[in-house]
Amino acid sequence: MTARKGNGEMSHFPFPLSLSCMLVLLSFASAAMAQPPRTPPPADVVYEASITDLQSAMAGGRATSVTLVDAYLARINAYDQRAPALNAVIRLNPKARADASALDAERRAGRVRGPLHGIPVLLKDNYGTRDMVTSAGSIALAGMRTPDDAFQVKKLREAGAVILGKTNMHELAAGITSISSIGGQTCNPYDPTRNPGGSSGGSGAAVAASFAAIAWGSDTCGSIRIPAAVHNLYGLRPTKGLTSVAGIVPLSHTQDVAGPIARTVMDLAIGLDATIGADPADPATRMLDGRELPRFVGSLDSTGLRGRRIGVLVAHFGVEADDAEGTRVVRAALERLKARGAEVVDIAIAPLDTLINRAGVIPFELKPDLMDYLATVPNAPVHSLKEILDAGLMHSALEGTFRIREASGTRDSLPYREALTRRIVARDLVIAYMDSAKLDAIVYPTVRRKAAIIGEPQRGGNCQLSAVTGLPALSMPAGFTPDGLPIGMELLGRALDDARLVAMAYDYEQSARPRVAPSTTPRLVAGRAPVATAYSVEVRQGPLAARAAFAYDAPSRTLSYDVSVSGVTPASVYAISIDRDSAGTKGAMRHRLSGEGVAGAKGKIALGESDRRELLAGRLAFVVYAKDAPRGMIRTRLVPRTAGR
Repeated sequence: MTARKGNGEMSHFPFPLSLSCMLVLLSFASAAMAQPPRTPPPADVVYEASITDLQSAMAGGRATSVTLVDAYLARINAYDQRAPALNAVIRLNPKARADASALDAERRAGRVRGPLHGIPVLLKDNYGTRDMVTSAGSIALAGMRTPDDAFQVKKLREAGAVILGKTNMHELAAGITSISSIGGQTCNPYDPTRNPGGSSGGSGAAVAASFAAIAWGSDTCGSIRIPAAVHNLYGLRPTKGLTSVAGIVPLSHTQDVAGPIARTVMDLAIGLDATIGADPADPATRMLDGRELPRFVGSLDSTGLRGRRIGVLVAHFGVEADDAEGTRVVRAALERLKARGAEVVDIAIAPLDTLINRAGVIPFELKPDLMDYLATVPNAPVHSLKEILDAGLMHSALEGTFRIREASGTRDSLPYREALTRRIVARDLVIAYMDSAKLDAIVYPTVRRKAAIIGEPQRGGNCQLSAVTGLPALSMPAGFTPDGLPIGMELLGRALDDARLVAMAYDYEQSARPRVAPSTTPRLVAGRAPVATAYSVEVRQGPLAARAAFAYDAPSRTLSYDVSVSGVTPASVYAISIDRDSAGTKGAMRHRLSGEGVAGAKGKIALGESDRRELLAGRLAFVVYAKDAPRGMIRTRLVPRTAGR
């Protein structure tokens, strides 16, 4: 259920949540529907548009910040709770249009603050915002308002960004499949039956679906990089201390970092330039004292890979059968690094895996860090992890994790001190190896496997190396599996080599051009999702006549059908189907629509990526197998008769 508050935000009331994204329409996480655009834009100007594209449109008078806000709201309205029902956005900022209007006035007056001026952005729901609820995906924190903006939110506002809303996340950032008690399950736009990574899965799905050009997430062990990998995006886990995490609901102060996720390297660089820097409220940023901040946009170089020596960490590719698909994709991408002038060599750092797997500190720090954070929030709805557990204020998927972390949470134990020591040893080991092997970076799959089916655990993550050493790591698109799911690869560098990693990714991007938009969130038409593409068939051979009407709906990836056969008795019909058809040559049956003795059928088929491609390429046929048909069948290719608006 949802109820509107007087201030325009949505108040949420919990009930049991489904793991099925097609049932998200029934969940209480419907805030994305709460603020439809005032005037739907005549064209989907934000679809796959970069920050530089949007700035060009505003500078040229083809758009304003207000029209960009409306355009993004139209896409959220079309796709977040309606098919494909991504459920990526938890709540929208009721002041977004007013903020955009003020920034438009500044532009008209001749003041443009920088490349983010007037650009709508989305924030993960653990970023504190003074004028919006911050719940970290938890029903325990529903309605919680922080007294101040998080450091990076302040920087974004100063840069002229418009805070469009908050994205769903894995509850309290404690997992990698993005399910929460206040937001439900977020889905992956490349295949809505699969998870979007986590814990910043809402931010990743939103950027992939063009709900924003850029969104902010946090990464304690993969939570920026994994959503980037499974959404064909770029995401940097920065050097610990390059920017502040003050004001972000913590998971582990030792490992927490935060930053942007974007579709292009340039957008990533713009977002990083706007939000890095020292902050007295975050002791980790003291490492920047006396140092000049990197300039990410200024470091972009189309020859950034030339002459670089990159080590392929073979152990991170895995040896199980389910790892092979991702390995093939990443190995092919490594060839593109070579083609850009990089030297790529296989490496092994013998004791590393054992060391990093015992150096994580999240189990020890969540409990005390959360308690300290909540003590700074006036009128916080709860004050501890124990209080959340005692009241049952969490999604059932998190209960076991929270109980373990409540039991182990301490900053004063031998296992915790040993883990902290291992972090230093692991960092020194990696740097020493890179120095001795003269490496500029280490590369490996971000996740060895494609995104898991919703409800199943995500296996194959390689998040620990960067997380426990504090070294920067950038995930970038490697390619796609045969069934159309993105795979990412990760570059890890030395401390404060962040800009160099981004420059390498930029060089790779210029030649590989890896960006492919998801098919489930296409360009809007007149502010709405395009209508289904219709296919009609009417064919007669001998006494047999067949009629069929098909309609393909891209957001839901479904093909509806209404087929019938006449002129013969039903008993003579063996099957009605959709078969492969290549250049007029019949291929194998793909979907059986009805069986023996049935002369008609209606229904829907959920198409996988392979079938979707075959249909759109005209390589599927409507087939009737019948005793009285010439050669036992009649067959005609499916060709669209009426294109969608």
